[in-house]
Amino acid sequence: MTSRKQSRRVIWSRIISATIALGTLVASTMTGPAPAAAVSGTGRANPVVTWDLNAQTAIWDVAAQQPNEQVRSFAMVNGAVYDALNAIAGTPYQPYLTAPPSSGTESVDAAVATAAHDVLAALFPDQRERLRAQYDAALATIRDGRSKQGGIRIGAQAAAAMVTARQDDGAFGDQQWSQGTRPGQWRPTPPLNLSQGAWTGHMRPFLIPRASMFRAPEPPRLTSSAYTRDLNEVKEVGSATSTVRTQDQTEAALWWHDRRSGSWEIKRQLATTQQLDALQTARFFAMTDLIVADSGVACFSQKDFWSYWRPVTAIQQADTDGNPRTAADPGWQSLLVTPPFPEYPSGHACGTGARMSLYRHFFGRDDVTFSGSSVDSGTTRQFTSFSQALDELIAARVWGGVHFRTADVEGAKLGEEVYRYAVRHYFRPLT
Repeated sequence: MTSRKQSRRVIWSRIISATIALGTLVASTMTGPAPAAAVSGTGRANPVVTWDLNAQTAIWDVAAQQPNEQVRSFAMVNGAVYDALNAIAGTPYQPYLTAPPSSGTESVDAAVATAAHDVLAALFPDQRERLRAQYDAALATIRDGRSKQGGIRIGAQAAAAMVTARQDDGAFGDQQWSQGTRPGQWRPTPPLNLSQGAWTGHMRPFLIPRASMFRAPEPPRLTSSAYTRDLNEVKEVGSATSTVRTQDQTEAALWWHDRRSGSWEIKRQLATTQQLDALQTARFFAMTDLIVADSGVACFSQKDFWSYWRPVTAIQQADTDGNPRTAADPGWQSLLVTPPFPEYPSGHACGTGARMSLYRHFFGRDDVTFSGSSVDSGTTRQFTSFSQALDELIAARVWGGVHFRTADVEGAKLGEEVYRYAVRHYFRPLT
């Protein structure tokens, strides 16, 4: 990626973070349990959880990747970790890419560290010195011998297979979003007025056969009752100066918009509270991250197809939409900074729909309690079920003023379709 593209991405990230931070002036901190420790059910540190946190540091804290970029990186790391541990366990599940030869005596800790490190080093060559120091420190805690060397070998092979598989996958391509000036057509939005991320819908998926496999229905016509309801709702509740949005709704909008993503913490927390061992955690993380990555590919493909305008444009120019039941407000601004790509369907809803559907499937129930914190909003939100979290996300994107409700609802459905395909074809038990 060119340094110019990197700098523009960081600028977007920092502006969004600064804007969200301002929002904490109107949001009070919610109380909740502290983040779960990176331990397995046996009390021993779970290396899969540890290296997922290390991946977050590389992907976000240092590289400042945005959501459509983050998901690819997490998928590559945890897909490789899964293949390594699945091999050591005797391949009880379908490998994602490979099952390196194993005697079953190889060090799990060495395999996880090597698989994660090697993928991260390939993704972020500018961080290699820092990552190597982290890796050497992890290996230093493992007793030397055949088990350690075997773990290193298997981890390296799994990582190499992943890096090779993702070469020339279309990531960070030069595709551009279609722009238009007619009613309903997307164009860059204030205050950033950027156009970014169009390559996402053209990237080769991890699991589904092609990006356009799943289609979102046509968004509501501008003269329809559904569109009228959508626009008037977000106009009222999603405005930066809304008088009807509650404090809790404001906090939720800020929390779900945090580019650090509370979903990372939630994923690790679930592995700990549900007492998953290292292999179970690796499978859980790989399923989550690869499915979410593909939901993003499918979603951005549909964004490209429909190229639909954002609420800020629609509300400011409502006098052009041919709908007598909508009224223009040229000075209207959303609570949150609008992302630099088309509106329909909602990418966040696609990912969260896929994620929460997978969680229900993996744990065999919906009523699992969990929480997640947001650095930008300074709040922790608690949930008693996966469906509750999805319902809140759908509403929160409206409360933040960046999506129409229909885009969130249809995005969640699209994410669930990706999930259903993935669990039918991947990660299935072999024994």
